[in-house]
Amino acid sequence: MATSTAPSSSLMLTYAASTAHTKDLTPSIITFKSNAPIFSIRPLVLNTSDWANPCPQRDPNQFVAAAMGDTVTAPPPKPKKGISATLLKIDRVRCKRFLEIQKLRETEKEYDVKTAISLLKEMSSSKFVETAEAHFRLNIDPKKHMDQQLRATVSFPKAIGLSFKVAVVTEDGNFDEAMTAGAEIVGGEDLIERIRGGFREFDKLIASPDMMVKVVSLGRLLGSRGLLPSPKAGTVTPNIPQAIEEFKNGKKVEYTADKTGIVRIPFGKVDFSEDDLILNFLAAVKSIGSNKPVGAKGVYWRSAHICTSIGPSIRLDVREMLSYKPPSNI
Repeated sequence: MATSTAPSSSLMLTYAASTAHTKDLTPSIITFKSNAPIFSIRPLVLNTSDWANPCPQRDPNQFVAAAMGDTVTAPPPKPKKGISATLLKIDRVRCKRFLEIQKLRETEKEYDVKTAISLLKEMSSSKFVETAEAHFRLNIDPKKHMDQQLRATVSFPKAIGLSFKVAVVTEDGNFDEAMTAGAEIVGGEDLIERIRGGFREFDKLIASPDMMVKVVSLGRLLGSRGLLPSPKAGTVTPNIPQAIEEFKNGKKVEYTADKTGIVRIPFGKVDFSEDDLILNFLAAVKSIGSNKPVGAKGVYWRSAHICTSIGPSIRLDVREMLSYKPPSNI
C-alpha cells in the first residue's frame, strides 16, 4: 500500500544490507524517495530451499516460473514450413494405393533406364490404362532470357496412343484434302475470325504457309496457350495431310519448357512393351538434346524423372540416361 510524505529533492534507493538473503527481506526494505510521494514495494519472497527440485511431479508440457510461483502451459510447437510441410500434407491425403506402390521404389535412388521402365510398369495398378510421362528439369530460364526458350516436337517410333482434335487453317482449295486426312475443323479466314471471337475447341492448330500472314494476328490469343502454329513445332507445313496424320495418331508430340525450365512429355501407355517404352523415351531425350536453346549455358540436364499418370515418380541417373544404348534386337 502506497504512503505519502513531504517532498524530497533527491532520489534514493535504500537497502537493508548488501548481504541480505531473500528470506530476511521485509515489505519495507526497498524504499524509493523522490519529489513525488514515497512508494514502498513489497519484494518477491523466494523459497530457496525448494530450488534444487522445484516441481518433481510437474507435467512435462508445462514450465514453472519459480520466482512467481505460477505454472504456465507451454505454447504448442510451431507447424513445419517449406517443402517438408508440403510433402507431409500431401502424404496425408494420398490414397492407400499410392502409399503402397511408392514403397516399391527408393526415393533418393537414381535408377538406370531399363530398371526404371520395368519399375514403372510394376507400379501401375489403377483401373484404367495410365500414360507414361517423362519430366526433365533443364538448366534454362525461359522467363528471363528469350534465347533460352524451348519449343519443339518429337517424332516417336511407336504411336503413344493419344488422340488430338485438329483444326486446320488453309486456302479453300485444300479443305477437302484436310477433311479426308482426318481434321475435325477446317477453315480459312472465317475460322480465324471464330478463333478471334473466343473459339478454342481444338488441341492442335495447323496452318499452311500462305495463311500464316493472317494467322499471326492471333499470337496474343494463342501464344500463351501453346496453340499458335510454328514451323519449329511442325504445325506450319505445306504437307497438311502428313501433319494431320502424325498429330492425330500420336506419333508426333509438341512440347515446351515452362517458366521454371521443366519439360513434360508423354511417351506411351503402361500397357506398351518395355522395348517400345524405352525407344519412345530415348526419342524424347534425343529431341530435347538436339533442340538445346542457343542461350543455354553450363550443364544442360539437371534431373530426369518418369512416372505414370497418377503414380509416384522414379528418379533417373542422368549420365546413364544420356549414354544409354538400346539393345540391338529392339
